[in-house]
Amino acid sequence: MIRESYKVLDRLRLPHGLYLASTSDHYRYVWLRDSVYMSLPYLDKADGTFEKAFHRILDLLTDYEWKLDLIVGQKPVYEWEYLHARYSSSDVREIHSEPWGHVQHDMIGAILFGIGTGESKGRQVIRSVKDLELVGKLIRYLERIEYWRDPDNGMWEEGRELHSSSIGACVAGLDAVQRLVQVPQRLIDLGREALRTLYPRESESKPADLAQLSLVYPYRLLTGERGEAIVRQVEEQLLRERGVIRYSGDSYYSVLEEEHGRGHDQAFYKGSEAEWTFGLPWLALCWLELGDRNKAMDYVRQTERAMVEPGVLPELFFAGTAEPNPNTPLGWSSAMYILAAEALERAQAGANAGD
Repeated sequence: MIRESYKVLDRLRLPHGLYLASTSDHYRYVWLRDSVYMSLPYLDKADGTFEKAFHRILDLLTDYEWKLDLIVGQKPVYEWEYLHARYSSSDVREIHSEPWGHVQHDMIGAILFGIGTGESKGRQVIRSVKDLELVGKLIRYLERIEYWRDPDNGMWEEGRELHSSSIGACVAGLDAVQRLVQVPQRLIDLGREALRTLYPRESESKPADLAQLSLVYPYRLLTGERGEAIVRQVEEQLLRERGVIRYSGDSYYSVLEEEHGRGHDQAFYKGSEAEWTFGLPWLALCWLELGDRNKAMDYVRQTERAMVEPGVLPELFFAGTAEPNPNTPLGWSSAMYILAAEALERAQAGANAGD
């Protein structure tokens, strides 16, 4: 299953090092967040795959350095003015054919987290002084937009709110690059205080959200009882048979949305929300962080049962069914499965060695 999952990532990796989100016609774009998560299985591998992804992200930042400079000088007003989240697959350029929720602070945090974590693991992500300058501009970008109190579109690219998952990604990213460049401590402290204020909610409108798992893994901001409380909250409110719904009332690929179209009140969708497959290995990773290998193993096995063929996970299943949506395979799901399965193997090997 792990080997076949790597083959999925190989098929989605583009020559420049970033990833298609899926082979689906709807998802034949490069999302920076997806590329960060899809690169994580290569973090401990010295084959250059991890570095290549981040080198292309840094080259992208060079291409749009003028935009970084504008934002550092003045906070954006319109969504398109922010650093974009989605790009064309071939030349990695902004797409202006349709409006998009580009205010995604967690994407910036994820990039910084990947750069800093990669360097700490011996990956040569930073190639030059210029790369370090770009990291510094991302830090000033987060400072200028006041990420700790600037509503963003969040991980799901929807309505603008203060999202704990976005604030947490920025905190973790800023912390990760402290060993590379100077980061004002107040920027991290302001984010941590905002997280404490929101806890245990994701946002004003969402008491529980799948995106909150990122605060436990990979960002490790919530540990012990606080981390376990978030994981159990997701399990109790959002876990389903073949995946995890993103939040209560989610209309994306809702059964009712398919039948009646968009535009209904969110309460209309409760019980019909789509089940996202990467929620299962994400829960496994969180339980490994919290020290429960048995729960992690259960979720890894549940992920394998959700595969439509070895290594292939769809983005989601329609509520209560075995019918996947067209975005199959979803690279992010395959990456999370690899991370969970390999981490579980290491944990079991360590436990056996200690016996």
